[in-house]
Amino acid sequence: MAFLVVIIILYGLYKKLSIYDVFVEGAKESFSIILTLFPTLLGMVLCINLLVGSGLFDYLFNIIKISFIPVDIIPLMILRPVSGSSTLAILSNILTKFGADSYTGVLASTMMGSTDTTVYCLAVYFGAVGIKNARYALANGLLADICAFIISIFLVKLLYNCFF
Repeated sequence: MAFLVVIIILYGLYKKLSIYDVFVEGAKESFSIILTLFPTLLGMVLCINLLVGSGLFDYLFNIIKISFIPVDIIPLMILRPVSGSSTLAILSNILTKFGADSYTGVLASTMMGSTDTTVYCLAVYFGAVGIKNARYALANGLLADICAFIISIFLVKLLYNCFF
């Protein structure tokens, strides 16, 4: 990282640029981008906190008890498209409780590695460029997450007995 900063400074000196003025101008541009993204991110965080605080997720976890999926994986599957940091905390709890080499640990790790925070990405990237109608992108992103969850379940179930 320090090497990259030195290269940028040397390039600026070579081009005879006022490095500090260019830095300040770039910082001003990033501030306007942050102001554009802030309302979208604030709304998303507020909605997540309302859903978690309302007890809706606990109700859903009790309804969605599927025999071939460990119960501890269900919160990860529901929250993964929405929040990366909360699912990272769930993954950490799963790995602490079951271990990294357990079926549940391998399945949770595979799901985390094969999916993305779809809603967060749409909020940030579409909010940055001002796209208001993200209906089709949201549907396709969530469908990709569902496919990744299903494929993760089948592959881990198939390969776990072979290697562990």
